Amino acid sequence: MEISENSPANTETEYTLDGLKNRCFKQEFQIEELTAKLNWYEEQFRLSQQKRFGTSSEKTDIDQLNFLFDEAEKEADSKIPEPTVEEITYKRKKQVGKREADLKKLPVEVIEYRLTDEELICDQCGNILHEMTTEIRQELKIIPAKVVVVKHIKYVYSCRDCEQNEIKTPVITAPMPKSILPGSLVSPSLMAYIMVQKYVNAMPLYRQEQMFGRLDIEISRQNMANWMMHGGNDWLKILYDRLHVNLLKNDILHADETRLQVLNEPGRSAQSDSYMWLYRTGVDNETQIVLYEYQTTRAGKYPRKFLENFKGYLHVDGYAGYHGIPNVKLVGCWAHARRYFTDTLKSMPDKKSKAALEATKGLNFCNQLFSIEHATSVLTGEERFEARLEKSKPLLEAFSSWLNIQSKRVLPKSALGKAITYCRNQWTNLETFLLDGRLELTNNRAERSIKPFVIGRKNWLFSNSQRGARASAIIYSIIETAEENDLKPYEYLTYLFEQLPNTDITDVNSLDKLLPWSATIPENCKAPAETEAEKLESAKA
Repeated sequence: MEISENSPANTETEYTLDGLKNRCFKQEFQIEELTAKLNWYEEQFRLSQQKRFGTSSEKTDIDQLNFLFDEAEKEADSKIPEPTVEEITYKRKKQVGKREADLKKLPVEVIEYRLTDEELICDQCGNILHEMTTEIRQELKIIPAKVVVVKHIKYVYSCRDCEQNEIKTPVITAPMPKSILPGSLVSPSLMAYIMVQKYVNAMPLYRQEQMFGRLDIEISRQNMANWMMHGGNDWLKILYDRLHVNLLKNDILHADETRLQVLNEPGRSAQSDSYMWLYRTGVDNETQIVLYEYQTTRAGKYPRKFLENFKGYLHVDGYAGYHGIPNVKLVGCWAHARRYFTDTLKSMPDKKSKAALEATKGLNFCNQLFSIEHATSVLTGEERFEARLEKSKPLLEAFSSWLNIQSKRVLPKSALGKAITYCRNQWTNLETFLLDGRLELTNNRAERSIKPFVIGRKNWLFSNSQRGARASAIIYSIIETAEENDLKPYEYLTYLFEQLPNTDITDVNSLDKLLPWSATIPENCKAPAETEAEKLESAKA
């Protein structure tokens, strides 16, 4: 069909020259839009595959970023000889004495093997043999769990003479510790054992029910659930409140949150997401505190309520729910910022593309910050503050300029665009660490503390009721705080359930003696001191 500008007026506009130009323009726009969507879906697919099958580590060799694409050419040297097997074996590091160090933490049972008096006679000359040396073999012995019945018998005394000769007869009863739950078979040790199995070892109550069954003990999961709620809400809650008071006295805290499913919440479906919030102290605090709090939603009113009367710095991720807390300065997380650039590189098929090169530059900025932090980790807070102003601040200024330039060049919805947008939106919080040398570069401390709950959730999946969810939050808080203060959870919980029913809970001084850092905590509750090698490994982690 021939088309010209002189076509009749009734010719359809789409066949005119201007109509075809508009049509081509629309199609080009649609192609660009669809191509961008396709690229985005491909990025998400590659990132999903990498998260599913690839390494989860975000560690980056700082030197590697300087020659990411020409490493082979720069490092190749034909004059360097190949190492020999002997050389490789000789240079291999070996940790000496680790097994002996581990065994020192355990109680030792000694079995000696000696000759009898008759066997001590020398076959050759008839004289008595003397002890020349010893040969030692060590092995680990396992003592399986066993259940015993403890019968508490309280004797009552009276006076025979008063019974016969006096009007009143004095009756004296021998003192006996109060029960953790009157009328129940549960003991302090059993309560502590079930809690540790669930909240430390992530063993659901139905599995514990089966385990007790193999020991010929019938304890239903319903009974255990009732014990957990009673122990958490009625006893441990008393210490939880004291820990909360002590937490708010600090001026540097960390916060995080994660999903929790609670089946029976009034007015909500069983599929609704509830949340477990976490608050904890920073690295320089003398006493470490980790507190969980269950709430029905992720609304910002909950951290504002929990942190009421707190004044200071709060390490957080990018969630806006923490904004607007009175008297609080938010500290952004550079681990989250770096993760965006790491994920961008993982999602790109062509590591030499322009976008990949720019993502590498962004990652390089983040890694240089972490490198500076690593170098200043041994300094005091004041020294680190000065070092950050000298080294980190100029790097941040360069990074900010780079972000502003790149934001005009990349698609906002691309992986690189999201990385840049996150950094720019969070920039005020991300540079807060410059204000105080005690502040940390990341919120990893909170993420590590919330991980035990996340691992446990994968096994027991959900809470049945709000009361159970609150009890779980309290129990997790006491256990994690105990471990942060180098206490053994089972021994410490057993001690608490022995002491709390026999303590004046209205006396703050008496309660403070039960807190994890108290000097009155028994030695058997304390974990063995770390060796120098273990301290080094913890620092690396």
